[in-house]
Amino acid sequence: MQERADFQQILSSPTEAYEEGLRFFMGKSLLNNALRTVASDLEAHGIDYSVIGAIALNQHGYRRFTEDIDLLLTKKGLEKFREELIGLGYRPAFEGSIKQFCTTAENVPIEIITSGEYPGDGLPKPVRFPDPSASFVVIDGIKTVTLEKLIELKLASGMTAPDRLKDLADVQELIKTKSLDSSFATNLDKSVQDKFVELQKAVQQTGKR
Repeated sequence: MQERADFQQILSSPTEAYEEGLRFFMGKSLLNNALRTVASDLEAHGIDYSVIGAIALNQHGYRRFTEDIDLLLTKKGLEKFREELIGLGYRPAFEGSIKQFCTTAENVPIEIITSGEYPGDGLPKPVRFPDPSASFVVIDGIKTVTLEKLIELKLASGMTAPDRLKDLADVQELIKTKSLDSSFATNLDKSVQDKFVELQKAVQQTGKR
């Protein structure tokens, strides 16, 4: 019997990680397979979800490799996930883990964020993680947080957490990828509109050099 591939072991080898990255961008990696399985299992169990984080960036066209699957669930959805899916294709990432899991087949990490949490520093702010059933689009069969909400969350995170400045860079890459102009800011919460316009202008100025 052929030994089952382990995602974590693949990432530990630079050569294998590079090859896995290439497969990821072709939609044929272990992570891609895990994502499709997770989406199917959540649907089958009636658990509302949307992908967020780097997976969502890829779904919206900004190609960036990632080492895990970030999911947005409701608190009830998370409870149902733990009750109905742990032991059936999923396991806690470590003993006592509440929101971090792994697929048992590929050993792909899954991190869950729940509706109502605050991005970035975690402190109360106008922008929160939404109900996954209210802010999603289906891309290649996967429920994905909308572009507007993804950018809004990334901005709120990067603006409030010094260790999350990459989120602002992600927004700039989305601006480039989607050719967004400053008017897109009107789709966002007022608390992040000025930062979006600032980043959009920086992208625009760089493109003129």
